[in-house]
Amino acid sequence: MKKKWIGICLAAAGCMVLLTACRDDAGRGPKDSGEVKTVSWNTPMEKDGRILLRLANNQKPDHPASEACDYFAQLVRERTDNRIQIQVYHSSVLGNEAETVKEVEYGSIDMARVSIALLTSYNQELLALQMPYLYKDEAHMWRVLNSGLGDKYLESMEEKGIEGLCWYGAGARNFYTSSREIRSPADLKDMRIRVQESSFMMDVIGTMGAIPVDMPYEDVREALKNGGIDGAENNFPSYASAGHYHEAPYMIMDEHVRIPEMVIMNRHVLEQLSQKDQDTIRQAAYESSLRQRELWTEYEREQWKVLEKAGVRILYPEDKTGFREMVRPVYDMYGQPYEDILSEIRQMGGPEA
Repeated sequence: MKKKWIGICLAAAGCMVLLTACRDDAGRGPKDSGEVKTVSWNTPMEKDGRILLRLANNQKPDHPASEACDYFAQLVRERTDNRIQIQVYHSSVLGNEAETVKEVEYGSIDMARVSIALLTSYNQELLALQMPYLYKDEAHMWRVLNSGLGDKYLESMEEKGIEGLCWYGAGARNFYTSSREIRSPADLKDMRIRVQESSFMMDVIGTMGAIPVDMPYEDVREALKNGGIDGAENNFPSYASAGHYHEAPYMIMDEHVRIPEMVIMNRHVLEQLSQKDQDTIRQAAYESSLRQRELWTEYEREQWKVLEKAGVRILYPEDKTGFREMVRPVYDMYGQPYEDILSEIRQMGGPEA
């Protein structure tokens, strides 16, 4: 039965290769319909002497992560004289984030930009980078990601057939709600709060007294509208750009977690390229990471103006001690095996958890 199920999964993923190769989505994918050749499973697509790689991204085209993905593709195209072309599919054209992680694993797409909250099944240690109230600020997080520890985690999924090419930032996650303000952990009790599709995040939010509801990001606004959830948690630029403040006008900037993102690639596809081409892709990805940080900073400024103009009620907790105390069970459940890693992270500038 297990072999039969694997065969079904592989067949379905193989179909996705063919569908993706022929797709044209409003300028976000291939535009011509010439013959595309695939040599074998997990082999780069070839077309007219070019290598075509597909990169999935769930954000809209004007999002910093999307623009950074486009910049990555541009660098690779320029540095290989158009021989390697990365076709970036924005706005979840190739599926939601959880789906695209699996598609990269199977090889039905080549790359994806995803939150590391969806990668813990490939390396449980990635939880150490997501622990609540761990980082002092964004600069602290980047010191960690740009260290040898960060490099280790980019490489940590290679045995599972996935390589992390680079890190992207995603700001700090905060709570926002539709019916009442959140001033303390007690205010979260029994509120239905949307979380990422991650058992870890469900436990974090559940420990704080809320009822976690996991759902794709794309479904959040409708769920806020129809009362399916009472609120959600995300970084404030996403809260603004997605228009969630219309339905949920109360936000508390508690910054409970910072969850980095990765651009990941199917390892088997990457290894079939020459060493020079592999180095070109890795270097271009790194440079796109630097670009994404710049774009994110500007994006925060722009989206903050949107929230100010809309008159959103934003609260700043003077003391986060109560919130930190509430999440101590999360450290008991998840943090104990990684205490050495957490200690190393704290020494780079963070508060005691």
